[in-house]
Amino acid sequence: MQFGIFTVGDVTPDPTNGREPTEHERIKAMVAIARKAEEVGLDVFATGEHHNEPFVPSSPTTMLGYIAAQTEKLLLSTATTLITTNDPVKIAEDYAMLQHLADGRVDLMMGRGNTGPVYPWFGKDIRAGIPLAVENYALLHRLWREHVVDWKGRYRTPLQSFTSTPRPLDGIPPFVWHGSIRSPEIAEQAAFYGDGFFANHIFWPASHTQRMVALYRERFAHYGHGDPDQAIVGLGGHVFMRRNSQDAVREFRPYFDNAPVYGHGPSLEEFARETPMTVGSPQEVIDRTLGFRDYVGDYQRQLFVVDHAGLPLKTVLEQLDLLGEEVVPVLRKEFAALKPAHVPEAPTHASLLAAREAGEKAEVTA
Repeated sequence: MQFGIFTVGDVTPDPTNGREPTEHERIKAMVAIARKAEEVGLDVFATGEHHNEPFVPSSPTTMLGYIAAQTEKLLLSTATTLITTNDPVKIAEDYAMLQHLADGRVDLMMGRGNTGPVYPWFGKDIRAGIPLAVENYALLHRLWREHVVDWKGRYRTPLQSFTSTPRPLDGIPPFVWHGSIRSPEIAEQAAFYGDGFFANHIFWPASHTQRMVALYRERFAHYGHGDPDQAIVGLGGHVFMRRNSQDAVREFRPYFDNAPVYGHGPSLEEFARETPMTVGSPQEVIDRTLGFRDYVGDYQRQLFVVDHAGLPLKTVLEQLDLLGEEVVPVLRKEFAALKPAHVPEAPTHASLLAAREAGEKAEVTA
């Protein structure tokens, strides 16, 4: 099972002292967080894509390419690649280039984002959000798998005898997750292609996530990709830890109360009770996270948000130490002990390459 972190890259004042980091400081902090994630033994670092304040990660491939040069094992991903407002041709080229630079340590998560105005900024209509996601990904899927593409659709100009360059590393496209909080159409899309489905799992109660994942699993099997429990599922989560749970709640409360996406609504206690967000001790995070399996089944990727809402970099790095030293080793052991042998791990470039080579060898010897 893969464990890691994802960041939305918000530039938020620290509510305890009013200091707001500069964009430069926040970008550099995200790089430091990624490097720390590898240092403490996490598997994945993922960045969001946003084109509006107070967020800075408008160019995920630039950031991930920079991080790739400073890491050796860390799998680099996105917490959203805007399949709706980005040109699928540019996505195909940018992420194939990143794949080569990172020696295959790349996958990505398709999503529609959470900011309505981004659509007209890029010449799109938000009312076509779902159709854009469906059509654009259908084209991207072909661009990575067909050397020459002729294509005509509704939302971009046609392509005639087009070849996306560079081609995917070893002829194997980056593995794709389709991320969603609430749209069953996206679960259906992930199932149709046999791709991964990532349930954000932060804002909604467990019952909602359970329904979304169950739909994806059912449709994954319907399209002939395997049994429902062999579908590739990822979950998000938000944690804040201290050795003592009371200290964690006391320290995190002002950040929660003023957070761009959480603040000025339900109390911290209400939100933690009704959603999977966990604020407490490392053991509480372990117990809560292990409980996710009870309603989504065995899954392949768990990503946590740890750097949101103006938390100082020092505090975020302390969170990563706790994850790497006390939380993730236990989760790895416990999840591995529970997982049946027929349930696959999350695909990586190495595993997909090995599977292809094994298939080719079997054909030769048959």
